[in-house]
Amino acid sequence: MLRPLIERPRRSRASRSRERGVTMALVALAIFSIVAMAGLAVDLGTLYEASAEAQRAADAGALAAARMISISGVTGDPTNHLAHWQDVCGGPNSPASSAATAEAQLNTIAGTSNPTVTVTYQIQGGGAGTPNCASQTAAFGVNPLVVVKVQQTSLPTYFSRIWGQTGSSVSATATAEVFNPSGSEAYSSTGNLIPVQPRCVKPWVVPNSDPGNGNKQFVSLADGTIQNPGISLNGGSASGVIGEQFVLYPDCYQGTGTCNFGAPFTAAPTSIVGYLPYLPGLAPASSTAVPSCGNANAYQQAIAGCDQTTAYQCGVSSATAAAPNKLDLNENPSGNSGDTSTAVQCLIHQAGGHDALDTTAYPFQFQAGSGNPLNVAGSTPITSSSSIVSLPIYDNSTGTLPGGQQPSVTIVGFLQVFIQNVEAGATQFDSGTLQVTVLNVAGCGSGVPNGTTPVYGTSPVPVRLITPP
Repeated sequence: MLRPLIERPRRSRASRSRERGVTMALVALAIFSIVAMAGLAVDLGTLYEASAEAQRAADAGALAAARMISISGVTGDPTNHLAHWQDVCGGPNSPASSAATAEAQLNTIAGTSNPTVTVTYQIQGGGAGTPNCASQTAAFGVNPLVVVKVQQTSLPTYFSRIWGQTGSSVSATATAEVFNPSGSEAYSSTGNLIPVQPRCVKPWVVPNSDPGNGNKQFVSLADGTIQNPGISLNGGSASGVIGEQFVLYPDCYQGTGTCNFGAPFTAAPTSIVGYLPYLPGLAPASSTAVPSCGNANAYQQAIAGCDQTTAYQCGVSSATAAAPNKLDLNENPSGNSGDTSTAVQCLIHQAGGHDALDTTAYPFQFQAGSGNPLNVAGSTPITSSSSIVSLPIYDNSTGTLPGGQQPSVTIVGFLQVFIQNVEAGATQFDSGTLQVTVLNVAGCGSGVPNGTTPVYGTSPVPVRLITPP
């Protein structure tokens, strides 16, 4: 038999014995690499999740501080002429900074609590942040910015310890804005107004006449600026509109055809504002919007519940089809048993014990009533209340309202007020009237809406997260 032309070289048994265990070594090396990559993936995933948790904590803290600034009426005192900003956001122990820290630290990061929280305040358009807002310029009082940084160190690592790494840190930053359109075009880079469109606005429009300021305008028709800025304690009106107390009284009488349309009352107290009932576009859904005490018609439901369908938008003329801003002079709001009184008593839980507002010191303190749905003890400090409502301000400069029983008006701003109680008196000037305290004011301004999406919120001075600097 002939030998093959190509023959595989024969290897000796000794040479093959030298290769024993190579496969096992390769498998062991591969397993080590796979485990190392898996461990790295676990650690990176842990840090990625921790970073997301840190961002949520920063977001919550920034919004909490901005909310505190909004309900304190800082934007109603843009010049800080009585140095009241210090009482709201003046350093780490101020209410706004404390609220941001407490809210951020409620969030755990990778299972670790109490992250380090740093709160600073900036003006719109940039500038250095400061821990004390009182050192900022007047631009801060128009659209305050709150910057919250959250940092958590020594986060646990699992597999990185192989390389001697025993801990890592994550941080996140969030910026929240308290947006008040009053005069904001003066601070805007485009010079145009970004409109606000509050939700759940109560169906009352009040004239642009401030009873605590000689019935001058709440907001300027020229540029939307607040005409009596500042803070008042104990309902006084000498210092400013924020904290001012007055009576909301129906401006029309159903069936009589008598309407004052914002003209001075001849027999009423001077601290009174006549309101006109607004015509809600659609009745809110009874299953979700109306409290348990229940109300009959769309007007009452919009008061006691939340009418999210009617658009109240700054910077939109009443002449446009999208925002007719129609009133309903056929409504019957007056009297102890009138629609307004009935619905407001339901809204503020007056029968069970309504919330209270302490205006003896600034910032004002909201206190829970015995009927508060939060089920907290009476007089407990709270930061939200159903007694806080937003009302449109209409232009009453012409003194008349043409258009029959459903005239149109132009919305020029918004009031945010706290309803102290519903009066149940015997005369026409105290029967079913509302005692209110002003918390904030927002004017529409003179700029044209620049096409951007309106700023939404239940407050006319809403808070929102914006892109971090």
